[in-house]
Amino acid sequence: MTTTLDSAPLIEARRVSKIFGGGLLNKSRTVALQEFSFSIAASPPTVTAVVGESGSGKTTLARLLLGLIAPTTGEVRYRGKPLGQLNATERRGMLRDIQVIFQDPYEVYNPFYKVDHVLETPINEFHLAKSREAARSLIDDALRAVGLRPDETLGRYPHQLSGGQRQRIMIARALLIKPSIIVADEPVSMVDASLRATILDSLRALNREFGISLVYITHDLTTAYQISDNIVVLYRGNVAEAGEVERVVKQPQHPYTQLLVGSVPQPDPNKHWGEQTQVEARADESNGHDLLSACKFADRCPHVMQICRESVPPIYRTQAARGAACFLYRDQGEALSQDQLDEVLRPPVRVAP
Repeated sequence: MTTTLDSAPLIEARRVSKIFGGGLLNKSRTVALQEFSFSIAASPPTVTAVVGESGSGKTTLARLLLGLIAPTTGEVRYRGKPLGQLNATERRGMLRDIQVIFQDPYEVYNPFYKVDHVLETPINEFHLAKSREAARSLIDDALRAVGLRPDETLGRYPHQLSGGQRQRIMIARALLIKPSIIVADEPVSMVDASLRATILDSLRALNREFGISLVYITHDLTTAYQISDNIVVLYRGNVAEAGEVERVVKQPQHPYTQLLVGSVPQPDPNKHWGEQTQVEARADESNGHDLLSACKFADRCPHVMQICRESVPPIYRTQAARGAACFLYRDQGEALSQDQLDEVLRPPVRVAP
């Protein structure tokens, strides 16, 4: 059945893989993302967290969704059309619909310009205001929406503001354009812990008050749990587990997700500075061999079976809108085809009482 543009997801990844290397000068290959399917509809607005350790493919996914890199196989589509086939008008629409907030806010700024420049540029580029006064009003409203005072923010250079202020200005910049989706790639990893809650609240407000969907990319399971509705856990470019965040975090099924949840430190008033806590974990014994035909977590998994070293586990549906890519569940749920993966990666959104 042909998908019409009206019914197509706003952004969609269809069986996307990204492999780096393997050329004439560099024979080694790195599989950054493998057979990944994912989509976000134009409505209702959702917050989806993509979680995993360094090297799991999170940033590669973000760059693919933004069209900054092309997939090795598979397709990324905007409103049903492959990114490579978009004309100039459609590309401009995509750039307005999908905004990004990067990990390091300082690198986005030109140190020779005042911070006003990053806010004025999208207004001029997308013709958002008909006069200087109207533009200033838009900027003031956006800054206040993220908890900043215009009179204390505008007219300053980037180095005169804190990291938290610079990051919130980037959130305000995205809000000016009124996108449908914001891809936030580790937006609080370089911000002081005291400011993380403020920035996360600002991001959540974009979703609740302005109807903007968020793709929140992070290695931090605690902030993912705090902000998201749904969660996708990546390991070495493969989906380990996906579903509603409350269930995945409180009752993790995949051994890797269990490892992630178990590694979150718990407050203990009986512990004092200087005490040492030893945590046992299996080392990665893969020695860099090609794991395209095996479970990539096999060499670290405490439940590894022979089948894990011989086949890539499919995502088994363990609940109505939840799945885990682990042979432990082969007798508990159906194995989903690639065309069905999106059903798991888009679980129902929680409705506030």
